[in-house]
Amino acid sequence: MFNDKVGISNVILYLIMPRPRIPRCVRFKPGVFYFKPRGIPLRELEEIVLFPDELEALKLHEVDGLEQVAAAQKMKISQPTLARLLASAHQKVAEAIIKGRAIRIEKQMP
Repeated sequence: MFNDKVGISNVILYLIMPRPRIPRCVRFKPGVFYFKPRGIPLRELEEIVLFPDELEALKLHEVDGLEQVAAAQKMKISQPTLARLLASAHQKVAEAIIKGRAIRIEKQMP
């Protein structure tokens, strides 16, 4: 699998490195980047970060009413990946509502 000149540390790095992230097609550009509970200054709130791909998944599935397969095709990702994005986004939004935290929408992918 590896030639003799490859060091053991390079082999370990190869084995534990995650796969490269596939670019996602994100078309929605929100007009606002913060949501927070009313009456509490932003500086006093903890933030929850929602990434653009999570927001796009929420929009396509929840707002536009697309099935997960169709939404995944629009984003050029697999349906299981879309399901993971939706689960993450739902968890973050629920936590923000229940615990009274601010939601910051990132402008770029991490």
